[in-house]
Amino acid sequence: MRRRCWWGWGYEGEGLSEPEIEALGRRLGPSLGLDGRRRDPPSVSDVELPPPRLSRPAALADIVTEDPAERIGHAYGKSYRDVVRALRGQIDHPPDLVARPRSQSEVAAVIDWCAEQGAAAVPYGGGSSVVGGVEPDVGEGYGGAVTVDLGALDRVLEVDPVSWAAHIQGGVLGPALEDQLRPHGLTLRHFPQSFECSSLGGWIATRSAGHFATGPTHIDDLVESMRVVSPAGLTETRRVPASGAGPSPDRLFLGSEGILGIVTSAWMRLRPRPRWRAGGTARFSSLEGGAGAVRALAQSGLAPSNCRLLDPLEAMVNGVGDGGTAVLVIGFESADHPLGPWARRAAELASDLGGVVDPDSWKQGDTDEPTGGELRTAAGPEVDGHGGATDVWRASFLRAPYVRDALVRLGAVCDTFETACTWDRFPSLYEQVRVAVGGVLAREGTGGFVTCRFTHVYPDGPAPYFTVVAPARLGSELAQWAEMKDAASEAVLGAGGTITHHHAVGRDHRTFYDHQRPELFARALAAAKTVLDPDGICNPGVLIDAPRRLSPPRTS
Repeated sequence: MRRRCWWGWGYEGEGLSEPEIEALGRRLGPSLGLDGRRRDPPSVSDVELPPPRLSRPAALADIVTEDPAERIGHAYGKSYRDVVRALRGQIDHPPDLVARPRSQSEVAAVIDWCAEQGAAAVPYGGGSSVVGGVEPDVGEGYGGAVTVDLGALDRVLEVDPVSWAAHIQGGVLGPALEDQLRPHGLTLRHFPQSFECSSLGGWIATRSAGHFATGPTHIDDLVESMRVVSPAGLTETRRVPASGAGPSPDRLFLGSEGILGIVTSAWMRLRPRPRWRAGGTARFSSLEGGAGAVRALAQSGLAPSNCRLLDPLEAMVNGVGDGGTAVLVIGFESADHPLGPWARRAAELASDLGGVVDPDSWKQGDTDEPTGGELRTAAGPEVDGHGGATDVWRASFLRAPYVRDALVRLGAVCDTFETACTWDRFPSLYEQVRVAVGGVLAREGTGGFVTCRFTHVYPDGPAPYFTVVAPARLGSELAQWAEMKDAASEAVLGAGGTITHHHAVGRDHRTFYDHQRPELFARALAAAKTVLDPDGICNPGVLIDAPRRLSPPRTS
């Protein structure tokens, strides 16, 4: 049985090997000024924790633990900030207890007990948050913090093959979900980069974006109905294909990040597994040059499943370019028909707008679906299957979090920030972000670089995704990271973008989310929380300020 890595991304043994880390250091070390030394993660037994502030409840003893390894493993998500602290053996806010409910009723029992004890309840799906969304940093006024791990709620409960839908528990991880749908010939087809380490409930709570670069890519589009357990009780929304009956209750919980309750299950819209794929690559002189072709594709109605534009440096880092040209990866897939006409028209559009299309990279045909074993590899799910540069890019993309961890061990700051904006604002946003982060790197005087790619595109705008890599000031990495993060965030909001397109708000984006959201909406959300979570115990500190606790915990 695979074990999750407690300090970094993914599973133990599936990151870069020690020889690969050494090779990475030799390749990037000279340009980044790295000394080649590696920081080794401490063992769990070497990490010191404060004693738990809560005692295990006898009635829930079967599903609640105070085991130090469990507390450490649930103390952080997987952000750059989390990895740096974990490598130091620094656990700032461990949960006092970890609960693993096995049913919706046990979820309710845990939440009720937390309310009685005045303890915060922090939902935990796959633990892949990169914005501090699962760290039990709940502030003062609580008797303790309980991480509620949904991992035991991991089944597809019912499949409706007529309506192409399934009732699925919230704790199921991506690979297990697809394994259970495969015998029915159906798929959720939601493949975020965190696919193997994230859960359905987490996707819903954070408004995850999947692998489709156009069309229905957000989890929002796939939710038919859901069940949410909050301190005030169970909310179950009506299962219908669409409704005009007032504001959507599903929309209240989508993106709520656990502050209103815990998503225990949902009816999800499925699709037949694809049979045909087609696509290829085109090269442009710059990201700005390729953006025009991407906009034309997004507005053409062709709806490619993949439409990723990588700037020259991003393409080179991912092994699909020489650093002199931007690379556009285009892909189509269908369960109903061959895709030759769509692929040919996409190639024509790219060529007409300045792209150099490599005819040998464009492939189409019948294809077999990946097996469950392939879905579980560190390379992740098969998304396009065209061969050549597309496959190289896909493998690099899905391995990137493991590379991030290796770079951190080598002494680099390596982080990402993403946004979305309208097409008319993109040139200014792209320039402002590069100037802002470049200014921080220049003040550091140690070098580094910023890259950009489009992860998703819409008829009205792209979702730019930036990566920054720079030598770290050892001992002051977090302050250095915060300066870069603040500069990038201010530039994004100043240029008309959103503080996040698909990474959620968590605790890391909270300050800038406060600037983006309308004030009246913040008050309305706080009012909803008061109704659903009157004691303010659900994931306090995320999205809005939790109500200050003025009364002592209730006793049973």
